[in-house]
Amino acid sequence: MIGRLNHVAIAVPELGPATAKYRDALGAEVSAPQPLPEHGVTVVFVTLPNAKVELLEPLGEASPIADFVARNPKGAIHHLCYEVDDILAARDRLKAAGARVLGAGEPKTGAHGKPVLFLHPNDFSGALIELEQA
Repeated sequence: MIGRLNHVAIAVPELGPATAKYRDALGAEVSAPQPLPEHGVTVVFVTLPNAKVELLEPLGEASPIADFVARNPKGAIHHLCYEVDDILAARDRLKAAGARVLGAGEPKTGAHGKPVLFLHPNDFSGALIELEQA
């Protein structure tokens, strides 16, 4: 069921300085900032040969990552994103196995324009998991 690692997300208080570190210090290719109001974040993707790093900045005070960033003012790993072939089949299989899908349990459109779901971190060794339709 689980596919390749799509990205590791790092929540940061400000995208500008974080983006500059990856671009200037590490020589990475970075995307332009992309606001995702339906998710309450603005994102930048750092392209790597085998996956991506997603830098997340809260979009407004009501952002679902605002408290996380307040607890981690220098930034911290927020979630891991894995690709799945069929997001609805993956959701149903995981729910049948006792995993909790966050929110209403229905996929939303993610930053790559594909359906995504999030799984409760307590069900996966403390890691927030995002599933993305491949």
